[in-house]
Amino acid sequence: MKKTLPIIVGALVLVVLVVGFVIKGKNKASNTSENDDISNVPVLSESEWPAISLTPTNKSGISGSDGHWLNFKVEKINVSGAASMDYLMVYSTSDGGQQGVPGTVKLTDTSIERMLLLGSESSGKFRYDAGVEQGTMTITFRDGNGKMIGKLTTDFHLQSGVTELTSVDGIFKYTLDKIAKNVYFVTMKTYKEPSVAPVVWQNGYGVFASDGLAHTGELGQ
Repeated sequence: MKKTLPIIVGALVLVVLVVGFVIKGKNKASNTSENDDISNVPVLSESEWPAISLTPTNKSGISGSDGHWLNFKVEKINVSGAASMDYLMVYSTSDGGQQGVPGTVKLTDTSIERMLLLGSESSGKFRYDAGVEQGTMTITFRDGNGKMIGKLTTDFHLQSGVTELTSVDGIFKYTLDKIAKNVYFVTMKTYKEPSVAPVVWQNGYGVFASDGLAHTGELGQ
């Protein structure tokens, strides 16, 4: 009995340690899951709204666009305690599918800028998604511990070869005087007014052109 007692005690200690690690792992996974449940993240208050914009462009940044790239910019970031920002662009394609473009940025300034591809890239070769017209951009701010502390979502409408430019929700409309050939437009809610020059901006909605030029037209009611 004396010989087997240390073995029994050792086995019991090992069982306790294993159970402890399992419970700790479950709690950690549970906390991570809770922190990453975006449905529980509060929407930013108006005082913390940034300016969000998506401008059709091409990778080189030269004036013009082929409808495959969007210049994503968030300006005037003023979210208390924010150390980083996640973004997720989701858009629909002509075949009825959906694609997502995620990313994370450390916040070292009051603005960020990224070029986002409507497609995919592998070993320098690009595949472009066809028929992209509508999508959603969601930005989520995290504190220094990685906890999500606030979010905003906006829809965007990518159009070309038309005169009537509209927001996805139908609230905003801008009618061009004439069709702008080979020019792509994005109409979206920006929240605050961006410094990047829109074709027009009113009541939190903006129109952004791939050629960076002013396009005359009339605001709808």
